[in-house]
Amino acid sequence: MAIINMYAKCTNSYVVGFICTILLLRSVAECREVNGVLENLEYPAISCRKHSASLIDFGGVGDGKTSNTKAFQYAIGNLSHYGSDGGALLVVPPGKWLTGSFNLTSHFTLFLHRDTIIVASQDESEWPELSVLPSYGRGRDAPDGRFSSLIFGTNLTDVVVTGYNGTIDGQGSYWWDKYHKGELKLTRPYMIEIMFSDHIQISNLTLINSPSWFVHPIYSSDIIIQGLTIAAPTDSPNTDGIDPDSCTNTRIEDCNIVSGDDCIAVKSGWDEYGIKFGMPSQHIVIRRLTCVSPDSAMIALGSEMSGGIQDVRAENLTAIDTESAVRIKTAVGRGGYVKDIFVKGMNLNNMKYVFWITGSYGSHADNDFDPKALPDISGINYRDVIADYCNYTAKLEGIPNDPFTGICISNVSTTNSDMKKLQWNCTDVEGVSSNVSPVPCELLSQKEEKKFDCPFPDEKLPIESVMLKTCSFKSV
Repeated sequence: MAIINMYAKCTNSYVVGFICTILLLRSVAECREVNGVLENLEYPAISCRKHSASLIDFGGVGDGKTSNTKAFQYAIGNLSHYGSDGGALLVVPPGKWLTGSFNLTSHFTLFLHRDTIIVASQDESEWPELSVLPSYGRGRDAPDGRFSSLIFGTNLTDVVVTGYNGTIDGQGSYWWDKYHKGELKLTRPYMIEIMFSDHIQISNLTLINSPSWFVHPIYSSDIIIQGLTIAAPTDSPNTDGIDPDSCTNTRIEDCNIVSGDDCIAVKSGWDEYGIKFGMPSQHIVIRRLTCVSPDSAMIALGSEMSGGIQDVRAENLTAIDTESAVRIKTAVGRGGYVKDIFVKGMNLNNMKYVFWITGSYGSHADNDFDPKALPDISGINYRDVIADYCNYTAKLEGIPNDPFTGICISNVSTTNSDMKKLQWNCTDVEGVSSNVSPVPCELLSQKEEKKFDCPFPDEKLPIESVMLKTCSFKSV
């Protein structure tokens, strides 16, 4: 009956239908009830836990009205004592669990049942204030400080946030309205943020309506993000899906995102603050991603990239009704670098741009950026692309006296909605192309070899070899 009711709520809208189809398939796949009893539940994770408990054991009330902020804090505080004894798992049972911000602990798993909904409080007193991020120097919405994320952790190791595609609802409309009215005195909270940590897994969840960015690992390493369904209205402000930020050895796969901003944005700090902090994002693999974002990118590299971005590998990507595919965003004053980027296998439909590299993305943290800090953009590789009904094939805009070099584009077929428009607009770039239609600009010299392909690494990153364990726990 729950599945039938879900189906009845789906409209003919492509985006809504797309999300509903995913939810229906997952609901069918995960029905494991036997006479109303759920037991011996299995789930994949980087680490299994010796101890488990329910949020109800710590006073949680899943009625959608009672605040569970203290229950989450009390539960996790108590379970943290098991960190040296096999770790602990906190089960959030079926129900609607209203809560403000709470912090995770090490050697810990937060598990959401299939019919679980965690609902973010709109009471600002339940959101602690944090200092600005050191690689940003200020808040993004307001200069001083920021609200803690709904689910937050720092200086942790071995953390899992997962479930049977239970839902986290950020109730973002409250925050979006304040943003549009210019009423924010602190930067909006993110949905999930984990910083200065390692061995992180975020998987098999449905995330909707974040106040700002959805998933933000920062200053962290050894990260697996998989099986997320992320959705926000396509006109919601800054609702990026997944933003690995100054992170190393990161694997993002099998995610479906509808967003008001970039579906995935790889970042590493803002202007002089990112340069000083100096922590790059590197060794990142993104695969089997589906994105809908009419005003932004499927994958953005930047615009905050001042600590550097290197060795990003993206493949098997699908974007529909999205402004651009894999876009680089930078500017004078950013410094840093974006290099050794490898993209293979994109299926695109109804895009504004297939290829877009921007050297004039001029949003700055403040006026103290160094105008002599020029970004190094080099070694950018795209291959095996099919794009239909696109407005423009490419806008490749380097910086005068700082050309973007080593651009390679091969095996590309694009059909355009209006062939009378200039399809390739290239300035201050250097590179090569092969087997590309329509014919690229002269700055991308054409290779004559029939089987020339832009490079894509054969060797695997360490994070790709990490195998998840089959873990289990008993639950009624």
